[in-house]
This record gives sequence, C-alpha cells and structure tokens, in this order.
Amino acid sequence: MGQYFPAFKAYDIRGVVPTELNPELAYRVGRAYADELNPTTVCVGYDIRLSGPELYDAFARGLNDAGVDVVHLGLVGTEMVYFATAFYGYDGGCMITASHNPPQYNGLKMVRQESRPVSSDTGLNQIEKRAYEQKWERTGSGSRRDQDVYDDFVKHLLNIVPPSSLKPLKVLCDVGNGAAGVALEKLLPHLPFETTNRLFEPDGHFPNGVPNPILEESRAGAIALMKESNYDFGVAWDGDYDRCFFFDEKANFIEGYYIVGLIAQSMLRVTPGLGIVYDPRLTWNTLDIVKELNGRAILCKSGHAFIKEKMRSEDAEYGGEMSAHHYFKSHWYCDSGMIPFLLVARLISETGLSLGELVGQMVKNYPCSGEVNSEVHDVKSVLAAVEAKYAEGGEISRIDGLSIEYPTWRFNLRGSNTEPVIRLNVETKGDHDLMVAKTQELLSIIRA
Repeated sequence: MGQYFPAFKAYDIRGVVPTELNPELAYRVGRAYADELNPTTVCVGYDIRLSGPELYDAFARGLNDAGVDVVHLGLVGTEMVYFATAFYGYDGGCMITASHNPPQYNGLKMVRQESRPVSSDTGLNQIEKRAYEQKWERTGSGSRRDQDVYDDFVKHLLNIVPPSSLKPLKVLCDVGNGAAGVALEKLLPHLPFETTNRLFEPDGHFPNGVPNPILEESRAGAIALMKESNYDFGVAWDGDYDRCFFFDEKANFIEGYYIVGLIAQSMLRVTPGLGIVYDPRLTWNTLDIVKELNGRAILCKSGHAFIKEKMRSEDAEYGGEMSAHHYFKSHWYCDSGMIPFLLVARLISETGLSLGELVGQMVKNYPCSGEVNSEVHDVKSVLAAVEAKYAEGGEISRIDGLSIEYPTWRFNLRGSNTEPVIRLNVETKGDHDLMVAKTQELLSIIRA
C-alpha cells in the first residue's frame, strides 16, 4: 500500500488535495488504469467535493490520451458509478470521492467490468507502479460525452423494491449536504412517503460538517428534528451515499449490526434459503435470523473487495457489514445506500411493526458495544496481550483480527488498514451489564 504515493490505499486512492492527490497524479492514474486494464470505454463521476471536477478532468485526460472514451456522469453517488459501469456494459468506472474524510481530502475509487473492484491485490498496486514510472504503452485520442443516468438508476431501484410494496410512511431524510439529495429528488416522487428533507443542498464546503452519521455530532441535527414531530423512521446518508444509517420512531440511532439482521430478514421473508454473507465483528444476531428463516449464513472477512468476491463465489443474495455497508446481488454485488432505505421501509410496511419494534428484540437478545476505537503504538503487541489473557476456555478465530467466543459473550479485535488504531466489538447473549463490563475490561488492557 502506497509504495510510491501515500494516497494509494488497500481499496482505493485517497489523500489530501493538493499535496497527496492532485490533477497531475490523477492524469497519471488515468494513463496507468488504461495500460493495466485495457478498457475501451470508462464512466467517471464525482461527489460534492470542490476538487472533484478538476480531478475528473485530469483523470479523463489521462484516459483520452491512452485512446479510451470517457462517459462523464457528473455529480453522482458511488453506487451510481457501480450501476452505470455494469448496467451499460462499460469496461470500467471511477468514482471521485473521499467518502467520509474531512473536506481537504479526495480520492479515486476504481472498478473494472461488471463493477468488480480494483484493489491492491486486483490491479491497484500495478496501477501505482505504472503511474510512478510513466512508461505509457497506449496512446490515442479518446472521446468524451455526458450521460445522465439518474432515470435509469431510479428504475433499477424501483425494480428491486416496487413502490406497490410500500405503505404511506412519514420519513426524515438527512443527507448532510452530500450528494444523496440529488438522487432522492428523483426517487422520492415515486414513493408513497411524506418526507422531511434535511440539508438536501449539495455543498462541497461542508457548512454543517462532513456527512458521516457514524459520528454522534453528525447525526445530532437529525435526532433533534425527529424529536419535534412524529416520524415512522429516519435515514441519514454519508457524503457519497454508499452507506446509510437509521433512526427508529423515537429517534434512537440503530447500530449497523442490527440493520444487517433486518435486511437479511427482509430478503429471507420474500425468498427463504438465500445466501447471506456477514463479517466476523458481530455475528450472533445475524446467525439467529438467518437460521430461523432457513438462509445460508456465510462468514467473510470485512472489506468490500472480500465481501464482493465471497458473494460471487457463494452466489449470495446479500452481504452486510456492521459498518453500514450493504451489498446486493441485484446491484452487481456492490454496496448501496439507497436499497437498504427501501428494504427497511418495505419491512415496516409489510409487518405493520415500527422500526423500534423490529430491532428491539435483537438489541435485547444481543446487546453490543458498537465499534470502539483506540489509538495504540503497536497493534500486534496489543492483540498478543489480549489473546494471552482471554484464550483459555474461549473459541478462537483469526479470519479478521482476533475473535474469541465464550458461551455467553464474544468479542472481535482488529487493527485498522490505514491508521495506528485498534477496533473492538463486544456482544453478549442478553446481558447488557456483562457487555458493558467486558468492554471496559478489554479497553483497560488495550489502552494500558
């Protein structure tokens, strides 16, 4: 990762503009992408960040100079690049986004045919090397054209969840000045919802902070607004809306873990027996639901490249990570922030239960800590110290970091891919006090 340029990460390119990522590097990456993957036509879009258009222009110029035709999607969400690449049969796509990073960042998230990811083990390292060496193999003069894909994208969403399956619901939609407002303005007229639309204006200056609803300060405004009136539920999206987050009718924020169970339930109610991929951080609730509804539960290391590959190899219908990434076979195994919104609304419509009632039993059955992050000097030595203390009598798994399971509680501890941070998740079988105690106990060792 980042052997030649610090902006190159495991799954994408991401860095501070203009020191780590700038038009010159974007141009080189365009040339290198063309040489490495040999595409004919590539679609490119960007989110609301102010540096998006100039990075697009440079990346597109690199592709054009290698003889590649560029389809300009304009201001879109990440899932729309996935959609356009696969739906129209383009040879590749690139989304210019830094997701939930601070405003001074931007990035390039690239895919190949069928929106398969380009990550460090599927071409990104080679693209970095080519961008560094600049020994270009292809030359030419590709074309550029604009394409508005919003109408086709909305039709695609409504094929997955037809409006006829939805009841009139009152919903708060908070996009935090990100890109999702543009898509929702096209989608919402087709839905039987009464919505309050919060911070719908796309604004790359981030006047209300970076839209990242995993942070308490980012969701505080939505919660305050929900408490002023009666809503069936609330949804908040991050800046490029590949993740969405839910609030129940009492404005309680719902951990992504329980939404994985909810979406699995929503799909298995319609079609029992489907394959459901889940990550090792928090598992018991998902396993319970999948077993109860005769699904196939498939464990996979977290990270979008791993989940997408596992879903393809297992022919799974859905994959969910507790970090609010939700992947769908019907969306070319890619993550979407719009499909979960529709599926949760469908479940509320069909069951007649509130969102709080739908997740309430899950929260009671399997209380969890949520992800607790700690900065550490040495991830490996912390993992070793924790394993030394807890290994005895526990069932150990190393699929993703360290998981240890006991009859009444379990935890997962894993290092970050990108920073000196270790991430802890704890859950218990129906014992909230035990969950709190074990979380504190583990943190005292991790932060010692």
